[in-house]
Amino acid sequence: MNIFRRPDYKSDTTQFLDLLKTQKPALEAEQLKGRSLLWDKVVDRLAWKGFRKAEVAQKPYVYQTDNH
Repeated sequence: MNIFRRPDYKSDTTQFLDLLKTQKPALEAEQLKGRSLLWDKVVDRLAWKGFRKAEVAQKPYVYQTDNH
């Protein structure tokens, strides 16, 4: 063992999260379930190509009207 070794440091935030995970063991599973609702989606790349092709070009100055 090294005589210069310092004790392992854990920040207040890390300690809080560790305590929270021990108090609520299902927390990580709930987080993954919530993430899958919004983020973990299968992307249809062919559909996105169609969306990109269908976009209408924006005018250089969007607030300019054609009425004189």
